[in-house]
Amino acid sequence: MVVIMQEQQEAVEFHDLPEGCIENVLSFTTPRDVARLSLVSSTFRSAAQSDSVWDKFLPSDYRSIISQCDEEIDNSLYVLSKKDLYVNLTQKPILIDDGKKSFQLDKVDGKKCYMLSARSLFIVWGDTPRYWKWISVPDSRFSQVAELVSVCWFEIRGWINTSMLSPNTLYGVYLVFKASTSRTYGFEYQPCEASILIAGGGGDPVVERNVFLDAERGRRLRYQIVPRRRTGIFSRYLEPPPPPQVEQTESVDDLQKYPKERTDGWLEMELGEYFNEGGDDKEVEISVCEVKGGGWKGGLVLQGIEIRPKPKSC
Repeated sequence: MVVIMQEQQEAVEFHDLPEGCIENVLSFTTPRDVARLSLVSSTFRSAAQSDSVWDKFLPSDYRSIISQCDEEIDNSLYVLSKKDLYVNLTQKPILIDDGKKSFQLDKVDGKKCYMLSARSLFIVWGDTPRYWKWISVPDSRFSQVAELVSVCWFEIRGWINTSMLSPNTLYGVYLVFKASTSRTYGFEYQPCEASILIAGGGGDPVVERNVFLDAERGRRLRYQIVPRRRTGIFSRYLEPPPPPQVEQTESVDDLQKYPKERTDGWLEMELGEYFNEGGDDKEVEISVCEVKGGGWKGGLVLQGIEIRPKPKSC
């Protein structure tokens, strides 16, 4: 009994531990947990600001990534604390690789996100003004985007090395685009073939699916206005007609074949997903093509291909 009482008297409250010890514990949690725990006490609040904590949440190669951006931005990022740097990278993408790619951290768990600009992609006939032209638009993160004038052979390909991605992470791959002022045409009824594969692997694609790049048709098919039928000769005199009933006419799988609107005003079409195990140095090839229909297509403005972590609930 005496021994037990002595042990109870020697017990230490968690927030009374040395700040360095608390910092070490916090570094094994998540950014969201650190924000919550900073409200526990002044000791926790101080530990939650520590560079040693936030350095664990930043990618191990973040210095190499930042060194690829503009020198002025590079210098401005290095003067920030590790916490402010993390927050900055989750809120706004930075341009790297001579402005051909963008880099950002996922807001939830700090996983790496990239967008490959249209200039970094292989576009068939992309340098022929008759078929494609390069323009600047104010709401793009890149200096140039590709506007599809008119083609019958639509083919876009991009590549990213698995070493650039976060390990043990399921990534979604998205084509980011919008309709031009002349509006999109030719994609209404002819699907594009999207695929994700390991370049040079010689095996089957990791993902292969059909997608439609016509946003208007996607909106029309998501919901259809179906009036509720009335029975009986005098039913219309008994009560006022009910409002139209909105019924979903497409399955979840079907709706995933159409573009969705993004918060930045652009559209995105999910081309598939890829689980990056990490450890291997491989090249992931992403493609979206429509070469079988033979019809002319145009009116599409391409910003790039985004590769970002999918929510864990998906």
